[in-house]
Amino acid sequence: MTALANIFWLGTKELRSFLRDYVLLGLVVYSFSLAIIAQAQSSSQELRNAAIAIVDEDGSTLSRRITQAFLPPYFKAPVPIAERDIVPALNAGRYTFVLDIPPRFESDLLGRRPARLQLDVDATAMVQAGLGASYVQQIVADEVAGFVSRAGAAPTPTPVELIARIAFNPNAETGWFTSVMGILNSVTMLAIILAGAAVVRERERGTLEHLLVMPVTPFEIAMAKVWANGLVILVAVGLSLTLVVRGLLHVPISGSIPLFLAGTAAYLFFATSIGLFLGTVARSMPQLGLLYLLIYLPLAMLSGSNTPLESMPPWLATLLQASPTVHFVAFAQAILYRGAGFEAVWTRIVVVSGIGALFVAAAILRFRKATALS
Repeated sequence: MTALANIFWLGTKELRSFLRDYVLLGLVVYSFSLAIIAQAQSSSQELRNAAIAIVDEDGSTLSRRITQAFLPPYFKAPVPIAERDIVPALNAGRYTFVLDIPPRFESDLLGRRPARLQLDVDATAMVQAGLGASYVQQIVADEVAGFVSRAGAAPTPTPVELIARIAFNPNAETGWFTSVMGILNSVTMLAIILAGAAVVRERERGTLEHLLVMPVTPFEIAMAKVWANGLVILVAVGLSLTLVVRGLLHVPISGSIPLFLAGTAAYLFFATSIGLFLGTVARSMPQLGLLYLLIYLPLAMLSGSNTPLESMPPWLATLLQASPTVHFVAFAQAILYRGAGFEAVWTRIVVVSGIGALFVAAAILRFRKATALS
């Protein structure tokens, strides 16, 4: 009971110290609010307001229908241009797409003769070019099929009809994915920074020696830093999911937020222990920042939040099963996107807890040695 009381009161000291550190406090607030909004709204993978021009050399009813089919928010209003202006317009970057409708297009189509359109694409706008070309193809195909059926001609049957049903994100909006993944990356980032900064700050201010001469053990000091910094991040995650993701960005959360927070608490033992370990190695905040980059970037890039593990080399995907960050991202996606319950994610939470306990033990051993040397 004495040890628990010491851990509790040392943790409250950490919380008071954190609230007086306005730089770290501002970093936490920014990372779970403005950074999430910016990531959700600026890194869109959907087609939005693509600039398109139309070269209408046919002047037919069908060509006008095709021109009028390009509507916001996917495309800007089509701009009519002449054929001689295609190359200069693309070179100047005024349009991403230029659709050239040749003469006699409608009559060739109704006469069952070969009819072709030309689509010029500026592929320097890579995301819009890749997505927009398929959008243009689908829009033209729909308009042609509708016009041919109304004209009484028999449309050419397609050999295979594909019916797509998109689950969990029907409109395939990138913001629904990137906002939640931004929170997961912020959890890892801030857990390492806050825990590591807590140790370095004690050393720089000379208060670590004061703690060591008090009737407390290095284990109690380390665990106090773990629960205090973990609590700060856990509260920030809950507020961010509720107020920012669900409230401001209107992203639906399918699963249980308390279950997700419970899994996050288990993961925070791993992340904060990494911060403690780096804090015992670094002798100053700049050193901690450099060490943080070496650890955080591989964890974030190989966690599955940016690239699925299935897209990685098999040997790397197998090796990454030892990373708690991979399991954290997996059960977070299952809970928040697919509405999975405890029975579906408990194995990953147990794995995260087990690996986290090992890292906590290693960090405390390192912390004991570092404090003994101090």
